[in-house]
Amino acid sequence: MEIEIREAQTKKELKQFVLLPFSIYKTNANWVPPLIQDELKILDPNVNPAFDYCTSKFWIALKNGKCVGRIGGVINKDCNRKTNQKIARFTRFECENDQKVADALLTTAETWAKKNDMEKIHGPLGFNNLDTQGVLVEGFDHLQSIASIYHLPYYQGLIERNGYQKEIDWVEYRLTVGEKAVSKASRGAALVKRRYGLEVMHFKQMSELLPYTDRVFDILSDAFCDLPFVTPFNQKMKDFYKDKYIRFLNPAFVKMVRYKDEKEPIGFVIGMPSLSAAMKKANGKYLPLGWYHILRAQQAKKGDTMDQVLTGVLKEHQNTGAGVVLMAEIQEAMMQHGLKYIETTGIFETNNNAISNWKNYEHIQHKRKRSYIKDLV
Repeated sequence: MEIEIREAQTKKELKQFVLLPFSIYKTNANWVPPLIQDELKILDPNVNPAFDYCTSKFWIALKNGKCVGRIGGVINKDCNRKTNQKIARFTRFECENDQKVADALLTTAETWAKKNDMEKIHGPLGFNNLDTQGVLVEGFDHLQSIASIYHLPYYQGLIERNGYQKEIDWVEYRLTVGEKAVSKASRGAALVKRRYGLEVMHFKQMSELLPYTDRVFDILSDAFCDLPFVTPFNQKMKDFYKDKYIRFLNPAFVKMVRYKDEKEPIGFVIGMPSLSAAMKKANGKYLPLGWYHILRAQQAKKGDTMDQVLTGVLKEHQNTGAGVVLMAEIQEAMMQHGLKYIETTGIFETNNNAISNWKNYEHIQHKRKRSYIKDLV
């Protein structure tokens, strides 16, 4: 049966691109659907400011008119200038378990990259480090966090049989927050606060949090600037991601830390009562009832798990122990809301300092996702 690769340009084609995973994972209990309208916005150059510094195209694979695969190509010019590389990204790769379809999609992205004078291609990676990253290679029997990704086991083979090699892995952990860990964190935080004159900023209302949202992105850019795939956020990008994520936050699970004689925070942690079950009920739609399921989960009305979405401390202050203070505070919020597990987001497998933070917890390393790379010349 002939495979047609078509560039997704029209509203119909872009919707086919976005809806494909809903077909592939329809009966999968561990995949969490994104909001359809949010996904469409990410693909829209009139909405997503990443198109200001990225060149991109998207394609769908059709068999007898049915969409059976998809892929995107991204050239992040800011990242290439930073690393002095000519490298493209493939993104949002989804495919039925069909090697010929996968081959056609990956070849399409590679051909496009070469036409744009790129020497390598890697992925799956999104427009930036807050976009979708990696393909799942371990942890298929665990529920997806909304801050991460999910794939079926066959994806790894589809990619590797096209000559891709491992570039780097992210690992994810599930932590049990018991009395021992909470007590130790609390004692350590008290010592750090006294020694360095730190204070914690708590938020009850979103109006209290909003004035500091730009600062969060500034801290994030500074703290992660040396990591792979990371570029700073300009104001348009800050506004885009604020609009995307702010509605999901519960201010009680956002903590910041600053020096007592200063106004601006030097670090932050953003947690979120797990929205995975609620997002499954919403099934890609905020209306008519998706918002209700999300709101109840956001308020920790059900569930026992918190997703630790983002943590960052300005590099020049990382030796103060601000991270210890933030961890203690987010655990206190968890205890107050009856939550006992933390799902971490992906940490680079080479980041031993971050991984060592989990030694005080009963934990499992239960998920692993991977970025692949391939030479084009």
